[in-house]
Amino acid sequence: MKSKKVLIVDDNALNRRVFEHIIGQVYLYEVAENGKSAIDKLRLDQFDLILMDIQMPIMDGITALEIIKREQISHSPIIAISAYADQNDREYFLSTGFDDFISKPIKPKSFLETISNHIERKKSPTVAGMIDDFDDLELDTKVFNQLLKYNSLENILLVYEEFILETESLLSEIEPLIKEEKLNGIGDKLHIIKGNSGTLGAMKIFNSVKQFEKNIKNNIFDNTLKDYLTLMGLIASFKKHIQTIQDFNS
Repeated sequence: MKSKKVLIVDDNALNRRVFEHIIGQVYLYEVAENGKSAIDKLRLDQFDLILMDIQMPIMDGITALEIIKREQISHSPIIAISAYADQNDREYFLSTGFDDFISKPIKPKSFLETISNHIERKKSPTVAGMIDDFDDLELDTKVFNQLLKYNSLENILLVYEEFILETESLLSEIEPLIKEEKLNGIGDKLHIIKGNSGTLGAMKIFNSVKQFEKNIKNNIFDNTLKDYLTLMGLIASFKKHIQTIQDFNS
């Protein structure tokens, strides 16, 4: 019987869904969409661990951590989770008071091991989630198979369908920004796609959007339309790939 409970704090619905599928196999959980909502829940209930995203609207993860520590709202371990992977960023998050750090895209096995280490109060907790170099695959089968260890094929395919729908929606929002040359507004949307595609092992999309986002951050706009059209083609190809998996298993 599950007795330990995790608070998942992330503004991205798809991320929450993935985390729920993994964590829910072992622990109870609740979710919050931003730091303020998390603090409200912590004032009302006890959690054995808090999984805290960094970049969120209304209240970010670092601000929420500071309030939790200052007002002693919870003494449970708080793990930062973010798309940052640079060693300096990792050390910074730990220096602010987080008990550990997991980078996106997550690896389900090490993700759950890190959470379990802290909940079970084991010594020498691991720092998980280092981003490895991936082959330029349509779908990283290692990620897919790891996700299957924690839930049914049907549920995992639903997560991929949600990813495709959300990505298509974000791309539809990007198109008018390109036409109106409001290119600096594209970055946040690309950041979401990058995090989701990495988490789910959609590596062609991940590698493409990673470069696209880098160009936008560096104010390199010469290839913006080309990058957008490339990304459109990749999501269409990925959609067909997931449909093939569904058809094969139906």
